[in-house]
Amino acid sequence: METLLHIGGTFLLTLRDIAPIVLILVVFQFAVLRRRPANLGRIIGGFVYVLIGLTLFLVGLEQALFPIGTTMAQQLTEPAFIGRDAMLGMIDWRDYGWVYAFAFLVGFSTAIAEPALIAVAVKAEQISGGTIRANGLRLAVALGVATGVALGTFRIVTGTPLHWYISAAYLVVILQTLRTSRAIIPLAYDSGGVSTSTVTVPVITALGLGLASSIPGRSPLLDGFGMIAFACLFPMISVMGYSQLTAWIGRRAKTPPESKEAA
Repeated sequence: METLLHIGGTFLLTLRDIAPIVLILVVFQFAVLRRRPANLGRIIGGFVYVLIGLTLFLVGLEQALFPIGTTMAQQLTEPAFIGRDAMLGMIDWRDYGWVYAFAFLVGFSTAIAEPALIAVAVKAEQISGGTIRANGLRLAVALGVATGVALGTFRIVTGTPLHWYISAAYLVVILQTLRTSRAIIPLAYDSGGVSTSTVTVPVITALGLGLASSIPGRSPLLDGFGMIAFACLFPMISVMGYSQLTAWIGRRAKTPPESKEAA
């Protein structure tokens, strides 16, 4: 009974959050455009599906994804797991190798499964006529997210300032932007946004907060957040890097053998 009440309360909160969007669409459709939308029944049914889906998703976040992310972070940072030096209070960033590996794999797997990324990758392949491969784009973004999340956990472990990493990453993005094909730059920038959506954000947030709560001397407020910034920035770097690598390989393939030998 308690679970049903919780689901019902979450449903009402979701309805409250979606209501302004529905109101704006209705006002513009009937008061401004003054047209009845086609397939009105399907649209209404779609909104019902959205309400039900978001409600169950939010309940699942609260009861599964957030707790398991926090629990895994706590278990991986327990002195008994890290080793004898940790139990004696003598540890440094090198003792958290499993934390970095876990963060990398979680970042990669959540990004690959991100529905928003799948949608953008499919559209990019369709519009480019197959020049941009959907799977290649998804892999590039997932590697960027994985690298960013692993680096974010390293920052939490070491306690170094967030702005050092963000400033350096943005510098790399700017330099890559100057040397990357204009056709790929907008897609690379969008990839940073779609990589942090419904699947990735909850897990990464839970991981960051769990780490900051488990490691001595870290503040969940000051150190636990900031992981999403890494997950947004590094896909831009990886996608532009992927484009630059494929362009370089293409130039090498077109270079005559005599030119390669001379080089």
